Amino acid sequence: MNQPSDYSPRRGLILDQVTKRYQSVTAVDHVCLEVKNCEFLAVVGPTGCGKTTLLRLIAGVEKLDYGHIYIQGRCVNDVGPSRRGVRMVFQEHALWPHMRVFHKDTASNLSFGMRLRKQLPQSIEETAYLIAKRLGIANNLFSRKPDQLSVGQKQVVGIGRALTIIPTILLLDEPLAHVDPQRRLALRHELKDYHNKMGSITLYVSHNLPEAFSLADRIAIMQDGRIIQVGSPTEIQSHPVNTFVKDFIACFEI
Repeated sequence: MNQPSDYSPRRGLILDQVTKRYQSVTAVDHVCLEVKNCEFLAVVGPTGCGKTTLLRLIAGVEKLDYGHIYIQGRCVNDVGPSRRGVRMVFQEHALWPHMRVFHKDTASNLSFGMRLRKQLPQSIEETAYLIAKRLGIANNLFSRKPDQLSVGQKQVVGIGRALTIIPTILLLDEPLAHVDPQRRLALRHELKDYHNKMGSITLYVSHNLPEAFSLADRIAIMQDGRIIQVGSPTEIQSHPVNTFVKDFIACFEI
C-alpha cells in the first residue's frame, strides 16, 4: 500500500482509513483515529461493532484489507506482531497451556516475554514477583497451569504477562470481564497506575461504559465498524453526536 500524500510523521498511533472485511461483512470500516503518546483511550460500543477486530489489526494478528497503521511515525502494515512494540491482552486469555504461571528456572507464562528478550534471571524473577503482588496473583498459583486456574485467574495472569514488558502500545480487550467485582476495582486502579508510570499508549476495549469513563482520557464510540464519536468523557456525555450515542450512554448509570 502506498503512503498517503498528506501523511506527516507524527508520533503516537495513527489509523488511516483502516478497513477489514470478512467475506460480505465489513468488521472495521475506514476507521481514522489518532492516539497521542501516553494517552489512555477506551473503545466502547455494542457487541459486534468491531472493537476487538480493531485491536487485532493494530497488534498485527489480523491483516488489513485497506488503509495504513502508523506507530511512532512508521507504517507497520507489513511489520510482524513481534516487531511492532505492541502488547495485547486477549479476551480469550491466550496463555501457553503447557506452561505454569511462573517458574524462575524454566519458561512460564509470566516470564515468557522476558526470557525471549534474554533478560537476566534475577531481573525476570523480581519483575514477575512485583507484577504478581500488584495484581494479587497469589504465590500458591505459580505452580499451576492454565487448566488449573479459574477464568478470572487466567485473565489476571494474561494481564500480568503483558505488563512484564513495557510496550509502546498496550491493547486490552475486555481484560476484567471475568474478574469478580471487588478485585475488578483494585485491578482498574493498577492498570491506570501502570499506564501513568510507564507512559505507554493504552487502548482499552470494554462494554462497561462507567468503567471506561473512569479510566480513559478519551472515549471512542464504535457502531457497525466505524468510529462515530471521539472525545473526553465529559464531551461524550454533554454533546453526543447523534441519537445512537445518546441512547448508548443512557443505558448506563454514569
